[in-house]
Amino acid sequence: MEAEIKAEFERNGFSLVSEDEILHKCLTFCINFKLSPSDLVSNWEIYYLNRELTGLQLEDSYMDGFLSYLQNEVKERTIKDEPHLHSYSNSDVGILLNDECDGIKESLLDTPVVGSQYERPYLDNGVAVTPKTNEKGSRLKDSKTAYDRVTPFGQRMNKFVPQFTFNDKIMDDGIGRQENENTEDDFIKRVQPSESCSLRVHCSKPEPGCRFMYDSIEDKFIALENRIKKHADAFAASGLYGEPTDATLATQKNVFTVGMICCDGDGHLNEKSVVLQGSAAHSGGQRVRLDLHNLAQFSLFPGQVVGVEGYNPSGHCLITSKVVDSLPYIPEGDLPPAKKLAMDQDFVTSSPSGTSKRLSLVAAAGPFTTTDNLLFEPLTELLSYASRKQSQLLLLMGPFLDSEHPEIKKGTVDQSFDEIFHIEVLRKLQDYIEFMGPSTRVILVPSIRDANHGFVFPQPAFDIHLPDKIRHQIICLSNPSLVSANEIMLGCCTVDILKQLSSEEISRTPADATSRDRMGRIATHLLNQRGYYPLYPPSVDTPLDLALTPEALDIPTIPDVLILPSDLAPFVKVLSLGEGNDGGELVKCLCMNPGRLAKGVGGGTFVELKYQDNLDKSRASIIRI
Repeated sequence: MEAEIKAEFERNGFSLVSEDEILHKCLTFCINFKLSPSDLVSNWEIYYLNRELTGLQLEDSYMDGFLSYLQNEVKERTIKDEPHLHSYSNSDVGILLNDECDGIKESLLDTPVVGSQYERPYLDNGVAVTPKTNEKGSRLKDSKTAYDRVTPFGQRMNKFVPQFTFNDKIMDDGIGRQENENTEDDFIKRVQPSESCSLRVHCSKPEPGCRFMYDSIEDKFIALENRIKKHADAFAASGLYGEPTDATLATQKNVFTVGMICCDGDGHLNEKSVVLQGSAAHSGGQRVRLDLHNLAQFSLFPGQVVGVEGYNPSGHCLITSKVVDSLPYIPEGDLPPAKKLAMDQDFVTSSPSGTSKRLSLVAAAGPFTTTDNLLFEPLTELLSYASRKQSQLLLLMGPFLDSEHPEIKKGTVDQSFDEIFHIEVLRKLQDYIEFMGPSTRVILVPSIRDANHGFVFPQPAFDIHLPDKIRHQIICLSNPSLVSANEIMLGCCTVDILKQLSSEEISRTPADATSRDRMGRIATHLLNQRGYYPLYPPSVDTPLDLALTPEALDIPTIPDVLILPSDLAPFVKVLSLGEGNDGGELVKCLCMNPGRLAKGVGGGTFVELKYQDNLDKSRASIIRI
């Protein structure tokens, strides 16, 4: 057959460079895509003309692009012929419930690897493949037919490795199903979660379809002025500091003032360039330099609104004796009205509303595919893990279709971004939902790096249309958003504010400090400032629109769990805010950075959380994939 392929190329005027390698690959294409030599050459001519290639020599460097073209052609033809290829039917569920199919392994929702096949046709790199079976129906291993392309991600040895566990002494609490993470031959059992996950959306703005990029200088001024005014009113209402005064007036007495930290220059903030900008009401928006040499410790960044005690002997420099960077705790009564998600009567559970806080959560942040392809293998593995653990809630945060992906940046994809998102992401999630049953919920939160979504922050939710039977199970929220799941408050923001604050913050810690938790301190800034993005001016790659519902950036109450995906090292930390009258801790928040699900050509990390009643009884693990 290789001779026929070579003859067909020469008949059409093409010559082969590195003949043996090219013919071997062409033979593989003919077998996998069921093409004759003439059909293969015809497809090559179309690819040759569309790519405007020069010369009549077929080089080995062209073969990867030609393979992607053939895959997309077969995928489009397969989807057109069988639009419901990925949907599981009732008979599939019956088979999974049958004891005879206990041998169906994790590969049902797993990344296809060599020898991993199942009897029903499935989509293999865009190719519909039906593995060969013997007369008894047993599967035969034929790696060249089932899966010829082996990626670096698919060749890894360990699938899921726990990297860090918070409260590792806490045993499994029965929420979901606990298994050995290192076992690769676990069976997928069709056991639904015992309790349905109830969801209430507290903050999800702006709405899809909103207009953006219309903010003016006046809008920015009003938003910043309102931030300073809100903090000044909160400090005054607490009765601990008195009424804020104008810090620019010369005085020998200690005064208390409220303002925003700014940098007196174009570079990064340092101890000599810190200035305090007051509100228009108290000081006409004027600035005064801060002298910090008397402070034993501080942590400041541009845009931070603080209360400052000190005196200004000359009217030009405020000699600081104390900096208050946290607001008094806001009770849950100040929360905006919650929006309960509508559920069909068939899916309403009979569990009482006063049950204890219990939640099984898996949270992951994109990218969801490796940089060498758009096969979304890490997402497939994540869904496999979540299905085995029977998680009640799956929280997926963008980017889903990363604008920084090499193939997206080069423009080599033959489909629109929306088509890739629906085929590679939404269809997998529909399969997962239909497999898991009505008790499971999935939350999608976009990112400013999503190529198929608006480039603005705060960011509206995805505007997608789903079948009615699963519409209440796949929920799209804005970025950032606040939602309660089983009465557990969850806040998340996909902008990498941790990384941005770490590059802008300046701090001083006492020499005798026993611990220096820098990441915990940076994450605490968000809760102290009651905002998901307290940094101003914003980072150059963050399209902050302060005219677009600025209240969407507020944190109206301290959440039980705060999820902040970042390129920095993943972590799970308990943040403590404020102190009571007896010196004890006032409120705690579990802050998690799940990391990125895919890093380069390999896997990354995600977080699994088992929350029960409070943080002392909860367990969280960072798992490397």
